[in-house]
Amino acid sequence: MLSRLYIRNIVLIEALDLDFATGLGVLTGETGAGKSILLDALGLVLGNRADSGLVRGGEDRATVTASFDFAALPEAVRRVVDEAELEIEPGEPLILKRQLKADGGSKAFLNDQPVGVALLREIAPALVEIHGQHDDRGLVNPRGHKALLDRFAGGDVAGVEAAWKDWRAARDALETARAQVEKAAEDQDLLLAHLAELDALTPEPGEEAQLAMARADMQKGEKLTDDLAALQHLWSGSDSALAGLRGAARRLDRIAGEHELLAEALAALDRAVIEAGEAEERLERAAEALAFDPAELDRIETRLFDLRAAARKHDCQVDDLPEKMQEMRLALDAIEGGTEHLAQLEKAAEQAGHVYRERAEALHDLRRAAAKRLDVAVAGELAPLKLDAARFQTSVVRLPEERWGTQGMDAVEFLISTNPGADFAPLAKIASGGELSRFILALKVALAEEGGAATVIFDEIDRGVGGAVASAIGERLARLAGGGQLLAVTHSPQVAARGTRHYMIAKSSEGTVTRTSVVMLDEGARKEEIARMLSGAEVTDEARAQADRLLEGV
Repeated sequence: MLSRLYIRNIVLIEALDLDFATGLGVLTGETGAGKSILLDALGLVLGNRADSGLVRGGEDRATVTASFDFAALPEAVRRVVDEAELEIEPGEPLILKRQLKADGGSKAFLNDQPVGVALLREIAPALVEIHGQHDDRGLVNPRGHKALLDRFAGGDVAGVEAAWKDWRAARDALETARAQVEKAAEDQDLLLAHLAELDALTPEPGEEAQLAMARADMQKGEKLTDDLAALQHLWSGSDSALAGLRGAARRLDRIAGEHELLAEALAALDRAVIEAGEAEERLERAAEALAFDPAELDRIETRLFDLRAAARKHDCQVDDLPEKMQEMRLALDAIEGGTEHLAQLEKAAEQAGHVYRERAEALHDLRRAAAKRLDVAVAGELAPLKLDAARFQTSVVRLPEERWGTQGMDAVEFLISTNPGADFAPLAKIASGGELSRFILALKVALAEEGGAATVIFDEIDRGVGGAVASAIGERLARLAGGGQLLAVTHSPQVAARGTRHYMIAKSSEGTVTRTSVVMLDEGARKEEIARMLSGAEVTDEARAQADRLLEGV
């Protein structure tokens, strides 16, 4: 509930600090005293558009802070807070703050953490519900009627939503698989042709690199053919350099024992023979590696061209061609097994649709039954509120299948007829300001046990009525407030007498400065204010006596 409202520099309010409690709180005051300013200020922390004109003249900024106390945060608020990753300790009040600058712009805070105004607007419906002469939200807005009826009916809305999501997922899976199979079937001949080409080519991973290296070696060999041939001639045969070294080594070996220097010469010559032999071996291996075979080079280049052409055709790397072949085989397998798979998905979608229809039909029947009960409950509230000729109807219309969704297959709207024989039409289109407020009150009474915002505010719901009707309004407001917190801005003494807390709004002037103030009245001041409401500017003893009777009668 709203526990505290702090306002600074809003229009005529210089500084105001109000405490609120459960039950029915009434706000009274003379016309023009500034009751609407309170609601405008509260609207700021609920995310209403920031108007710099609300900043008190001569000040550079205005501030409104609203504190809400809950045993546990409403689920709608908790969800938004968690999604925004805001920190609120268990048991800590929810504190909304809005700062408004005179030169435009505003800042918003939730428990001293900066937030966007959109977040305030998102949580506002769970915190405060305001009904007034020109209400265009809340119960007047048809978008909320279905949820209100469902709370009244107690239907399994969550079960319907879950069934819808399951059905939607099953249909999506079926549509995706069907599209894939249809596309694959269209491409089947092409897939078969492409796969046959690749099967004939038989690409291997890493083959491109191996072929490219072999081709590069052969191209080098072509350039080095003459040099290699000359070297092989020099290095082979009986008159080659190596043969001469070996002959010299044999001759020296016979006389090496005759002198130490000859032995050393032999050792050096042996090393030269060994090194020369290794050189000969490497020359032979190089000649083999760089051997130029025109036919083999042509085969390698043809193979490389075919592999790379296939890769370009299938928009991939050469090494990816084997994987591309596997994809084609899987696509062809999908075509062959697609009929069976589609049959399974169709069965699953049909079953999910059956579950949804079954649950949505049950919810539809429950809504229709609840609509009749709600119509009777509202009808019972109309006559005491001077709406004797009016009729109320909860319309539950089955929608075409293409408009079904998570909330079932129905469109729900509250309709009224204010005159005998007149057609039913939406609340906002038929009722005048006063009638609309009283219709809303009747609805709130009928739906009193079905939850809603933590704090409900009625703004001058009793305008233009008095006597028994005002008493009926007061009695119903008090009944509604019994389960929570309700605030009523009122001109009616009968309504004011029902309040558990009474706040008086007054305007005073000092020279050229005008201020609005709000005070909570004690019992004596409260009787005097109700007497003023009964008699006007001059409070008479008779008015005070009547005020006593009103207060004693509640």
